[in-house]
Amino acid sequence: MSSLEEFKKGILRENPTLVGLLGMCPTLAVTTTAANGIGMGLATTFVLICSNLVISLMKNIIPKSVKLPCYIVIIAGFVTLVEMLTKGYVPGLYKSLGTFLSLITVNCIILGRAEVFASKNKVLPSVMDGLGMGLGFTCSLTLMASIREILGAGTWFGLKLPVLNAMTFFILPAGGFFVLGCIIAFVNKVTRKKPPVNAGCSGCALNRECSSCEHEGGAGE
Repeated sequence: MSSLEEFKKGILRENPTLVGLLGMCPTLAVTTTAANGIGMGLATTFVLICSNLVISLMKNIIPKSVKLPCYIVIIAGFVTLVEMLTKGYVPGLYKSLGTFLSLITVNCIILGRAEVFASKNKVLPSVMDGLGMGLGFTCSLTLMASIREILGAGTWFGLKLPVLNAMTFFILPAGGFFVLGCIIAFVNKVTRKKPPVNAGCSGCALNRECSSCEHEGGAGE
């Protein structure tokens, strides 16, 4: 698979949130505003790219018996860097994301890509994999957060939308589950390529007993 394909797969076909159902804690917790969604997505993307890069470079050096602790140390280093930059330059976002910014260290998307992909592939494909998965995660969070903020608070990125009536339900945890379920159902509907299988009478367990069956072996013949 080319590097471009490695990048594209994470956007929709193997989207970590909408297809893999990974990283559900930040997805449900911080998507009350669009700013939080894009902020968490970009922070996770940065850590994904950097950790994939370093782990791919060190894959032949890290002993297999301690690879998981090594992965966590590498990831935690980049998460600490993201925390410091966010706290220094975007303090409002740092306060909004709270402890979920630190919890990027144990985000199953990052650990999963490190173990499944970066530890087995070269640097460029690993970086493209991290970039694609990160952008897919960012788009998912931003879409979900936008829907919840518009319907729940009547705003988008803090801008008032007077034509909408706010429904607090969408800001609550139940609203998060509802919006996520609707988006996943829509994505599954759009990306489903295989037509429904019609087994016909030959695939029916009651083939020999059904009086209306007209196929070979049926009772109707």
